[in-house]
Amino acid sequence: MSTECGIAFKEWAVICQALASGKQTLILRKGGIHEGRDGFRVAHREFWLFPTYLHQTDRMKLVDEAGLVLDATLLDRHETDSVPLQLLAEVTDVFEITDEVLLPKLKGMHWWSEQTLKERFHYRNPGLFLLVVRISKLPEIHALENSPHFAGCRSWVDLPAPISTAGLTPVLNELEFATMRAEIRSKVVE
Repeated sequence: MSTECGIAFKEWAVICQALASGKQTLILRKGGIHEGRDGFRVAHREFWLFPTYLHQTDRMKLVDEAGLVLDATLLDRHETDSVPLQLLAEVTDVFEITDEVLLPKLKGMHWWSEQTLKERFHYRNPGLFLLVVRISKLPEIHALENSPHFAGCRSWVDLPAPISTAGLTPVLNELEFATMRAEIRSKVVE
């Protein structure tokens, strides 16, 4: 792990909560409209999670378990003048899922509803990226001043200055993470 990181990755705030709690160790990504002609690519293997609130206010887009967390997340939404950064993700595996048959195998491993997963898979060109991530948490939130520079439907955000990774604690211990990682890999590696 680096001693500091200057890249953030936009993700639904409720999914950030799932990752922070260890209930989810994967990120599913199609890519934003500003990703360019080639679509989403894993440009960085280490990044801060940048919680967003667009596209997630409909409970139908999430599994039932996520409903109460979504309500609390929306109530606890931080002021628009700052973005709370506290979670660092380290990518251990990247899979490009191009076969829809694999989607049901991921049930219980993420908080998107079945319908949201299918919609995202079929948006523009069929396929999704699955990133297995190890999440670590800072002891305190780093409040980043919001900026128009961060706006837009895109995955990656360059931060004005790198943030120190000192004090990070893994959300899951080595065995817990290895177990979840192996389970995900068993579902997507043929």
